[in-house]
Amino acid sequence: MLTIHRSERADALVDALVRLLADPLPDPFAAEVVAVPTRGVERWLTHRIAGAVGTSPGRSDGVCANVDFPFPGRLVGDVLAEATGVDRHEDPWRPERLVWPLLDVIDENLGEAWLGLLAGHLGATDADEADGDELRRARRFATARHLADLFDGYGIYRPDMVLAWHALRDGEPAAGIPADAQWQPRLWKALRARLDRPSTPERITDACTRLRAGAVDLRDLPSRLSLFGLTRLPATYLEVLRALATHREVHLFALHPSLALWDRIAATPRPPLPLARADDPTVDVPTNPLLRTWATDTREMQLVLGAAADADVAHHPVDAPEPTTLLARIQADVRADAAPPGRPMPGEPDQRAILAPDDRSLEVHSCHGRARQVEVLRDAIAHALADDPTLEPRDVIVLCPDIDEFAPLLHATFGAAT
Repeated sequence: MLTIHRSERADALVDALVRLLADPLPDPFAAEVVAVPTRGVERWLTHRIAGAVGTSPGRSDGVCANVDFPFPGRLVGDVLAEATGVDRHEDPWRPERLVWPLLDVIDENLGEAWLGLLAGHLGATDADEADGDELRRARRFATARHLADLFDGYGIYRPDMVLAWHALRDGEPAAGIPADAQWQPRLWKALRARLDRPSTPERITDACTRLRAGAVDLRDLPSRLSLFGLTRLPATYLEVLRALATHREVHLFALHPSLALWDRIAATPRPPLPLARADDPTVDVPTNPLLRTWATDTREMQLVLGAAADADVAHHPVDAPEPTTLLARIQADVRADAAPPGRPMPGEPDQRAILAPDDRSLEVHSCHGRARQVEVLRDAIAHALADDPTLEPRDVIVLCPDIDEFAPLLHATFGAAT
């Protein structure tokens, strides 16, 4: 059975997950499986579970133990490995293993006209010169690894396209692919011929059939599986989870900022997936400007979940009091998918709420650089912890646009001795 849990707040979803885990599995030695997208979500869930499961009355002295937190890709990959008999670590289509045969295929075909674009990128067209383009030739491995990741992503997010490539005759152009990218289907077919092993999209249909028929040994999986905090869910993963739900409890905890928007999207007629973003009729459904810009991932995941018509949907409402602060008003507008009142026209009454002088629920700091942003962030968190004795470091979450750029600055600023 597949159950989709939805809520406007992550803490409401955590409470639902805690209630689920409080009911022990039939096998006391079996580990709970809760798939998470990042290790940060794992740490947060660990704290929340430990503060609610096995606690003494009035205290948060519980424990989070015997819980496995795999990534969704690993969970689905392990299930597919059992269903297809192809070990996940030895699968030749894994990107890290695919790069080496892909290098051989590229080297064998660099002189072909259809691979001229890639040959120019790698400097192969300069082979007749004395020195050639050594810088471009040094790109071989990095380019092959990038292509291996692309082919892996195609197999996960666009399996129908990859299957169409597999059915092409030699030299036949692929439909829907620009002329300057037609070398990719031909390169994939040459790679498929070199490996002579079914790709992931070719194996999924048979694997799901075997899962539904109960022909797969799933003794290593507990009777209940959960996935928490996903912002994206490939259609292939959902297909495997639906097949797995035939013999297991599968719980998907999805954060959705607006129940009103969910209902409006569900009522919007749309063509079947896969669907190009330019053809998505739900793009203009949101009314709130933040939902129109920041909720793209959530809206697209709901479109994918719409394929699971047989799933149970459980909504976990949020007890939201009447908004009295700026942040609470913004959150209320997001939940209701309502546009906030703007500047009135001449002669019209002003519907905008009056901001209290001491309202610090939403602050904007103007900083002259990334390093200064991190310093101001540290001061703001320190002030918040000092002003609210009930606030703990585990209650604070920091979001940034590029973690690779900010990570060294965060470590230097927050890790410095004071």
